Formats: sequence, C-alpha cells, structure tokens
Amino acid sequence: MKYKFITISFTFLLCQINVLAQDIKVKSSFDYVVRSEEGDLNNDGRKDKITVEMDTVDSTRPLRLQIFLSKPNGKLALAVSSTQIIEAQYPPEKKGKYNGYQIPDFRIENGNLLMWSEIKSGNITYEFRYQKGNFELISVEKLTNNSTQGYIDENTVFTETKFNLVTGLKIEKDDTNSEKILKNNIRKKTVLIRPLPKIQDFKYSDKDRF
Repeated sequence: MKYKFITISFTFLLCQINVLAQDIKVKSSFDYVVRSEEGDLNNDGRKDKITVEMDTVDSTRPLRLQIFLSKPNGKLALAVSSTQIIEAQYPPEKKGKYNGYQIPDFRIENGNLLMWSEIKSGNITYEFRYQKGNFELISVEKLTNNSTQGYIDENTVFTETKFNLVTGLKIEKDDTNSEKILKNNIRKKTVLIRPLPKIQDFKYSDKDRF
C-alpha cells in the first residue's frame, strides 16, 4: 500500500510538471517571424543572422529580437535574445490598444546592426557595433517635427539630431520651409555615456535618453 501511494504521488507529480512545462511553452511562444536579415556582424567573413519574432498567443503581441553569430563549423550560435528592445504591439499599459508604431526595421551595414524605429512625430535609428564581445550602441540619428495638427506645412520645424556616442558629440539642427530664418538653428554639445549601452540591456523606452 505504501509503494502504491508513492507510485500514485510520483505519477501526479509528473503530470503537474508536464502541465507546467506546456504552460511555459505557451506563454513564451514566439511563433511568427516578422523580420529576418543576414550579414557579417563580427567581421569574421561568415554570415550571421538576426530575427524578430512575435508571440501570437500573448494578447499583447510581444516581440523578441535574436542575434545569431556564425561559428567556424558553419552553425549559428545564439548571442543575444531580448524582449525589451521592441515595444509590444498592444502594451499592457495601453489596455489593449495598439501602440501606434510599426515594428522596427533591422539591417546590416558595414558590419554594424542598424535599428530604425518610429517615434512620436518622427523616427530614430540606432547603430550597434560588435566589439569587446558585445553589441554596443555607437550612434543615434533622430528626425522629429513640431507639428501638432497631424499634418506638415510651411511653418513646420524639423529637428535632426546626430549623436556619436563614441566621441560624445551631439549635434541638433533645425530646418523649415518657411522664409523666416531660424536663429541658433544648429546646436552642439558633448554628452558622454559610459559604458556604451549594450543591446541586451537596451529598452525601447531608452529613446527618450537621446
């Protein structure tokens, strides 16, 4: 009778573990590939790969960025996996409403990883370089406008920001189609951010830092 009880208890425990495992699988089901790019990211002459996947089971539609680096044997090894760099399509804080922005684009240029995202009244591009075993943010380019009417006219002022995080030089330039000349339309300053932000620690809300 004692052994029978142990067997029943063990079987029940296995069932519970199986249910828990299935539940975890469902909750982390990034089952739809939204973006996929290939290129050399670590200057070793081999193709690496980046993917952006969506969890279509979760009602918030979270997104996951993954970076795979090619090994000498030709196989890909996971180097970065982040669910915080891209905002969910229907964030919990918006109570089921769409966040209003399209899913960011990723591309590989000159061995660096570029991420283009929509932001309020404009867009922002982050450039990450693989160095010291990490993908570090080395530059940010941002373009915004001051329109509050939902459309652009001759009085709309565009602001272009170029921020080199390596040197710390940040340049902001205003431009407009108006005949009125803007005063002090170019601003320069030095902003040092150390250490350089790593992509695995980067959050979509970090756009407000730049």
